[in-house]
Amino acid sequence: MKFGQWLGLIALLAALVLLWSLRDALILLFAAVVLAMALCTLVGAIRERLGVARPIALLLALLLVTLVVLVVATVVIPPFINEFRQLVLQVPKAWNELLTLMRHSLQGASQMIYGRTDGSLDWLKPTLSIPPTLPPDLLGRLGGGAIGLVGVAGNLGAALLQTLFVVAVSLMIAAQPSGYREALLLLAPSFYRRRLRQVLVSCGTALSSWMVGVLISSVCVGLLAAIGLSVLGVKLVAANALLAGLLNVIPNVGPTLSTIFPMSVALLDAPWKAVAVLVVYVVIQNLESYVITPSVMHHQLQLLPGLTLTAQLLFTLLFGPLGLLLALPLAVCLQVLLRDVLIHDILDPWKRERQQT
Repeated sequence: MKFGQWLGLIALLAALVLLWSLRDALILLFAAVVLAMALCTLVGAIRERLGVARPIALLLALLLVTLVVLVVATVVIPPFINEFRQLVLQVPKAWNELLTLMRHSLQGASQMIYGRTDGSLDWLKPTLSIPPTLPPDLLGRLGGGAIGLVGVAGNLGAALLQTLFVVAVSLMIAAQPSGYREALLLLAPSFYRRRLRQVLVSCGTALSSWMVGVLISSVCVGLLAAIGLSVLGVKLVAANALLAGLLNVIPNVGPTLSTIFPMSVALLDAPWKAVAVLVVYVVIQNLESYVITPSVMHHQLQLLPGLTLTAQLLFTLLFGPLGLLLALPLAVCLQVLLRDVLIHDILDPWKRERQQT
């Protein structure tokens, strides 16, 4: 290798180290881009329907988002918080009930097989159950808990600042998306800027399609969950249905988490209801995976389930919980970049040159 090539390699390695050290800031910046794309999608829909200029459409979009936030904060959130608090309280009771059912079932099986129960089921005795009352030494732990509360307050303050940063940057990008895109293009070589502009437009289109599809899919999942739980007579339908719709944004992990709460509530009524809830949620997720999502995302890049799960694991390890939430939009953008840049612009020409030689 020549001196210039060694210098380029060192610069590349230094850039990778710098990007790794700035990964937390980069994931926040990507979150702002995703939020800005959602706002730009809404602005585009308003312009298409009303035929107004972009500044007016942006103002109308912000007013609509503000109205939706106010309605959710005043109408939806208060009853949801009350029901969610009841859901959280039901989980320990449901766990104890499940342990009791397991103990009785295994004791019955032991009675049928051996004709007696010889105490071999001690591991299922109430020592595993969650105590319904507070531990007696709780007051002695409050001193150490106060120190933990200070750390929690600090984390909440940092999360609030990060949220404000994401919202502010997303509003700036949504106000002038083309200007920020052209500024990003200046980092690329001049001969590749036109092609990179097309790639960025493709990424934006894929993100918009994904967000619209996820919104429609989540609404359908929430409605189907509400209908199924109402038919089964399960309590706290609104909170469970809203959780099912919200957690549907996180594939694989979200639907599994959304099943825990309604099954806990149903188990306290009757064991068969818990099984019925599980069956209903499995049916809903299959409808979402094989009917709803393909119908609303037929123009969007389809991600294989294995690729989706791998992206969730990888981005969660790299970026933490925010990486799990943004795993799908990151995977969508990476798939566009790999298809258009790596395969179409690098590997295909290299393959043709090899075949010609």
